[in-house]
Amino acid sequence: MGVLKKKLDLEDFISYSTSNKHIKLSKKQEQAVKESEKRVEGIVRKGHPVYGINTGFGALCQKSINKTDIQRLQSNLIKSHACGVGDYLSKEETKSTMLLLINSLSKGYSGIRLSTLETLINMYNKDVLPAIPEKGSLGASGDLIPLAHLALVLIGEGEAYYKDKLMSGGNAMKSAGIKPVKLEAKEGLALINGTHAITAISSLNTYYATQLSRTTDIISAVSFEALEGIPDCLDPRIHNLKPHPGQKTTAYNIAKIIKGGNSAKKRKCCSSKVQDAYSIRCIPQVHGPVKDELDHIRRIIEIELNSITDNPLIFQNGSLSGGNFHGQYIAIAMDNFSSTITALASISERRIDRLMNHHKPFLISEPGLNSGLMIPQYLAAALLSENKVLVYPATNTSVPVSGNQEDYVSMAMTSALKARTVLKNAEYISAVELLCGTQGLEDCRKKGKGVQKAYDIVRTHVKPLKEDRILYKDIEKLYGLVHDGILLKEVENEIGLLR
Repeated sequence: MGVLKKKLDLEDFISYSTSNKHIKLSKKQEQAVKESEKRVEGIVRKGHPVYGINTGFGALCQKSINKTDIQRLQSNLIKSHACGVGDYLSKEETKSTMLLLINSLSKGYSGIRLSTLETLINMYNKDVLPAIPEKGSLGASGDLIPLAHLALVLIGEGEAYYKDKLMSGGNAMKSAGIKPVKLEAKEGLALINGTHAITAISSLNTYYATQLSRTTDIISAVSFEALEGIPDCLDPRIHNLKPHPGQKTTAYNIAKIIKGGNSAKKRKCCSSKVQDAYSIRCIPQVHGPVKDELDHIRRIIEIELNSITDNPLIFQNGSLSGGNFHGQYIAIAMDNFSSTITALASISERRIDRLMNHHKPFLISEPGLNSGLMIPQYLAAALLSENKVLVYPATNTSVPVSGNQEDYVSMAMTSALKARTVLKNAEYISAVELLCGTQGLEDCRKKGKGVQKAYDIVRTHVKPLKEDRILYKDIEKLYGLVHDGILLKEVENEIGLLR
């Protein structure tokens, strides 16, 4: 069991959310939480109205609450806000959300009791994972609905997964040997009034997209060789004259992957082809901006990972109401993410189309009798079409709520869920390109070292296509190589790290 790090980066976040690491608070974190708890107790004793502690919520903030009703107020808040619908968040997303909530509460600005926070940490460590519907959050005031479903289990209500079995929240807590809590002043609001769910989903999106951006360099290099690309377009002299970091990185990566193959040795003077189509020649100029935008999104994500986003915030000399729960940064980042990843998928689909018409129609012998890889391009086109619909910015769709008190919301959850779908579609499109690119290499005499490794990995999972066969299982296998980072890891083990 390790102390929760004071500051998380994206890799720290992933190492927690995709593993069974247990966490605990440092002595300093425990002390900060205790001090914040005492400050809330002082506010309750004095009886002056402070939002969320002894008042109603949202448009009901002018309603004062008696001291005797404060426990009931917090319990009612959780129950009334738990009205989400849709599929449940994945285990990975749920653990990530819990991690970020714990991280935020541990900093001592939220007024939660140490005993309550320790119960939440116990749930995290024992894998009591609340069943959280994915739809309902407006991304301001935070993730009220998803986090209310999380908090339900903390008080012994709702539903949760324990040992991968869905059961009532009370039974899950009992099975794990954890006693539910009775919420005191400010605790209900501290648990639900933050950006933890949207940040968790967006962080996972960003991690897997960053991995995909390097993986697509490998896959496009496979297509580059299969299409007998002219390597002049990778010459660093070109990219030094337009020195965007991502562009230079992409050109370097592809040149590294194809090194030693026929394409790397070819020059225009030796070929009847003067230059390649944009989907080959301009890979650095298209993949490059994706890398640069993902770097920008990562900076936003890592700030959110370590932010305190509930309201009001409890300081040494009193409380302050603000708007850190507003998810506009995440919303804009994920809207940009969707457009960015769709560009990556779009150029991939264009390379698939070119592979269909290079040496053999649809990359198959006896075309007509065989359809070959004609129809996987249909799949790629269908997925790309969905992405093109999903790139409309959710941030443009704010709807006022809570009696117009909350009159501009971010819709960050819509942005994050759209981005998640866009990313998965792009990973499948990349898998289709990998299927087609490796098929196009069947007659290639000498492949680059990185291309050869990619080809060998694919061939351990998917046989060459000699006649028509069922392909959906092949596509799923290749999707796994892409999404799980296996292709990237194995190629990097062979040729060194890509940038």
